[in-house]
Amino acid sequence: DHGYGSEFDVHLLKDGGLAVIHDSKLVRTTGREGVVEDLTTEELKDCFLEGTTETIPTFREVLDTFSGKAPVIIELKPEGGNVAQLCEAACAAMEGFEGSWCMESFDPRVVHWLRRNRPDIIRGQLSENYLRNPRSKLPLPLKFMLTYNLENFLCRPDFIAYDFYTRKVISNPICRKLWGLEAVTWTLRTPKDHETALKEGWIPIFENYIP
Repeated sequence: DHGYGSEFDVHLLKDGGLAVIHDSKLVRTTGREGVVEDLTTEELKDCFLEGTTETIPTFREVLDTFSGKAPVIIELKPEGGNVAQLCEAACAAMEGFEGSWCMESFDPRVVHWLRRNRPDIIRGQLSENYLRNPRSKLPLPLKFMLTYNLENFLCRPDFIAYDFYTRKVISNPICRKLWGLEAVTWTLRTPKDHETALKEGWIPIFENYIP
């Protein structure tokens, strides 16, 4: 309604369809056990979100909501070895979308796939300071690589999308200057942080307030 775009996460379903939901695991948002990748498109109708009558939407339903009205940032969330299938399905679904859009992922394999197969699509590498995230189960070398954007040499993203609250790592200004990358930051929760992000040259992804 305010003309702002939206960022949302896309998962590949068992039947090749696409669903929009943050977590792969269903328990937090639906109370069900299992993962969304094991569901079919039809079974999404049985997954009620957080005690409401709303169900997990398909990618097509979300695109129809935004097409011609507002831009979208599409985060691709692969699981296991479905990187290529997810990327192919999501790119095909964007045909005919009216408006600005781009794709991003925490997984460098997705960004690399887009570079090799769909270089026409604006692509972004999501990241954070994994070395300061106690919940991350990644091996230490991988944490180091992703924290400092070392995979950018291979993936060559068009933008970096970095956690606002751990953004101050030396690689961010280096990458922005070296390759002329746009800089996006997530997820801002106060107007004060929003103002700070803009002053530092970050494009903000925000929630729960109107700037």
